[in-house]
Amino acid sequence: MKIIRRIGSSPRARGSVSGETCPDIFELNDGSFAVIGTDATESLESELPADAVRADHERIVVVSRETLIRAKADIPDD
Repeated sequence: MKIIRRIGSSPRARGSVSGETCPDIFELNDGSFAVIGTDATESLESELPADAVRADHERIVVVSRETLIRAKADIPDD
């Protein structure tokens, strides 16, 4: 697996100069996406809808609204 490009604006372009708020989204060479965000598994797992499950190796990650909105234009339609 390799990162091929950032999706959306860099954290610095979104105002993160301290390195403490750095959510980010990347497209991988297999077409998947990798996300840097805040691990919220413990606080959100009980909130998942009945038809949603999380495998032991998966985490629930939160990214800011601004991060996702700025990434929208870079997300492929197919």
